[in-house]
Amino acid sequence: MTTNEKQQQQQQGGVSPNVTLTIRLVMQGKEVGSIIGKKGDTVKGFREKSGARINISDGSCPERIVTITGSTVAINSAFELITKKFDEDLSNSVLTSGTPKPPVSLRLIVPTSQCGSLIGKGGAKIKDIRETTSASITVASEMLPSSTERAVTISGTPEAITKAIDQVCCVMLESPPKGATIPYRPKAATAPIIFAGGSVSMPEQQLHQQQAYAVHGNYALAQPDLTKLHHQLALHHQQTPYAIPGQTPFSPAALTQFAAQTAAPPPQVQGQATTQEITIPNHLIGCVIGRGGTKIQEIRQMSGANIKIANSQEGSTDRSVTITGSPESVAVAQCLINTRLSLEVNGFTGLGMPGVGVF
Repeated sequence: MTTNEKQQQQQQGGVSPNVTLTIRLVMQGKEVGSIIGKKGDTVKGFREKSGARINISDGSCPERIVTITGSTVAINSAFELITKKFDEDLSNSVLTSGTPKPPVSLRLIVPTSQCGSLIGKGGAKIKDIRETTSASITVASEMLPSSTERAVTISGTPEAITKAIDQVCCVMLESPPKGATIPYRPKAATAPIIFAGGSVSMPEQQLHQQQAYAVHGNYALAQPDLTKLHHQLALHHQQTPYAIPGQTPFSPAALTQFAAQTAAPPPQVQGQATTQEITIPNHLIGCVIGRGGTKIQEIRQMSGANIKIANSQEGSTDRSVTITGSPESVAVAQCLINTRLSLEVNGFTGLGMPGVGVF
């Protein structure tokens, strides 16, 4: 079906193809890797061919959120490209493993207040979608953790899924969400682990003298003497005992110095540049940029990575951030950004053992 035919079909159904809509999905790391492609070439091609904005959340979580924004025509085109890519991956997997080929499956995130319209009275609407598209579609009975949204799983051939997505878009446009929606945000994997070289049976004073490391993903980054750093932070805490919610109780100059000490970037290796794209909510981007761009500049300097923040897009609640550099520098930059976001959302809770990027 051509783009013009799709537009005519949607106009006949009462849905304007020019209305901007956002669809969110939950994906695992392997699925996201397939969409991104080598150096981001695949997702870049999908964006250009479909005309939709495709953003992928931070890579520190086992689950990641893929946000697709655009007209209904652009969204359908994006899903057509994504499902065909997944179908190719499954076909290649079957050739190597010899197992039966499973159907393509996607998990959409839908506000609970819209799920009733998607199911319909007595399940009539969801039954109609199944029959007219030949896709399997199920709505989870429980909400996703810490949110007011549910997972809607759609499985089948690429053509069936694309048709089902079109029907879901129509329902979402005809029945907007009611009340406030708490979006689902996947929990990060384990927090950075800080350890010191040597045996745990060593005397405490000797153990504190050992070189410390913070583990981020697959990288172990050398740290300064934690005892001295902890003592320095304690002194500054005594000098500035009053904390503003969402900010640390330490002086900016001291924290910049400590952050530079704790996050010295590992040497970059030529020819191993990688690109990682993450999204940050608009209301939190300011804490990453800092006044006059001071914080983002610090993160660039400490990590050695090139960081670009996209302009705000109309209708989008997130900003796209592209991090480029060696795998190590990208990992450090992500850690520092996550730390800034964590401090902003949760506030500084006390002196605990300082890790990478406390600033």
